[in-house]
Amino acid sequence: MSTEDSPFTIHRDGVTIQVSRGGRGRPLVLCPGLLTTQADLRELIELLRRDHDVVTFDLRGHGLSSSADRYSFEAFLGDFGAVLAELDVHAPLLVGHSLGADLAVHYAAGHPDAVSGLVLIDGANPVPEPFLTEAELPEFRAMAEGLRHEFERAAGTERQVLLAPQDFLDLNLEIETVRSGILDRYRKIDRPIHLIMSTSMAGDGEDGRTRWRNENWRAGVERLVRERPHLTTSWLDADHRLVVTHARDIARLIREATF
Repeated sequence: MSTEDSPFTIHRDGVTIQVSRGGRGRPLVLCPGLLTTQADLRELIELLRRDHDVVTFDLRGHGLSSSADRYSFEAFLGDFGAVLAELDVHAPLLVGHSLGADLAVHYAAGHPDAVSGLVLIDGANPVPEPFLTEAELPEFRAMAEGLRHEFERAAGTERQVLLAPQDFLDLNLEIETVRSGILDRYRKIDRPIHLIMSTSMAGDGEDGRTRWRNENWRAGVERLVRERPHLTTSWLDADHRLVVTHARDIARLIREATF
């Protein structure tokens, strides 16, 4: 496989998914997280291509992929499966960030012989307490509305996000439900799994809510490791944007992981 980028598209469910492929070596499929595009991950993608034949894509409603009528977890999972079905590679390593990590776990649980291993970056975490309680919803709604201005500034570029604030809110509520049962998905996977997690997922603020969110995140990882002790875990001194801010560290950890 050439180290140069080879873009192509996949059509599914009325949506056009923009995919790129490049690099040389062991096959790796990188799934971005919510509100993250291939353009945002450019540094990480280029670093991974030094050791891997890397396939990545823009989620529906993100970057160079088209908008969609539905932004449900199942819709994103179906797109992920369509990308993998299009490839002529055997048992790739799946790497996912945030929502992408959840998609990788669900895909691997349903296709246990189709992957060689998983690297899950700050996602697919069975946190013991939900983040989006009734008390949290007003703050989260305000944050979702605040994203509208960021979306408008990126409109028409390779970093655009076409989801409406309500789409973002609804999907995050759905992800909470998905993660409440994700331990059952992990039990169906017999491939090596390495977690790369942030120490300050919610940021480094000293207020009570930020501290609680970070503690809940760590507690979820600890719960997962107790349940699946053969998992390996790395922690980075970062927040949830670690795929952008710590791309070199993540590429190194993937290179050093044993699969």
